[in-house]
Formats: sequence, C-alpha cells, structure tokens
Amino acid sequence: MAELFARDTIKSLRKLRLLKPDLFKSFMDFDQAVFKDGAAARTKELMAVTAAHVTQCMWCIEDHTKRAKKQGATDEEIAEAAFVAMALRAGGPFAHACVAMAVTDQVNAAAEERKG
Repeated sequence: MAELFARDTIKSLRKLRLLKPDLFKSFMDFDQAVFKDGAAARTKELMAVTAAHVTQCMWCIEDHTKRAKKQGATDEEIAEAAFVAMALRAGGPFAHACVAMAVTDQVNAAAEERKG
C-alpha cells in the first residue's frame, strides 16, 4: 500500500496525467491562471498557505510556503496564515456545536415528558 505522504507518492500524479491528460492539463492551466494575475503574488501565496492548512494537504503546505517565501513573505506572516487556518478549522466545530446543544435540549425535553 502506498504511504500517503511519502515523498515519492507524488510521482503517482504521472499516472493520473497519462490516464486523463485533458483533465490533468485543464487543472494545471486553471491552477496557473489563479496565481497569475489579480492580488499581489505574495498575498495569494499567503492565502494559499492558509487554505492548504485548512485542506490539510501536506504537499500544498510545502509548495505554497516555499512560493510565499520566494514572494517575500516573512516567517511571521506564514505563521499568521497558519493561525488563521487553525481558527477556521476550529470555527466549524464551534459553529456546529449548536446542533449538539439543540439535540441535548430535545433529548432532555423528551426525558422530562416521559417522567411527567
């Protein structure tokens, strides 16, 4: 079984490219277009560092951190991008906790009704 984050696993993208070259090329073209124009390259790379942490893609974290450094991002900015990701990842469970609390209210109300 392939080790998911082993350094050589990424070489398996070649197979993906060979099996579906048109889709592979389309994705690569899209990716290049996203980072080409618009916001400053440094800003885009810092945004990508945050997104890579949220999506938990080890290769994206590595690649976009290197690219951000190349665009002049400081270590502090990269750390801050990681902390933004942490806040967003924690925000999902925080926001969804209202579902658990609503369920506990329903279960408690049903238990009270049965007692009553």
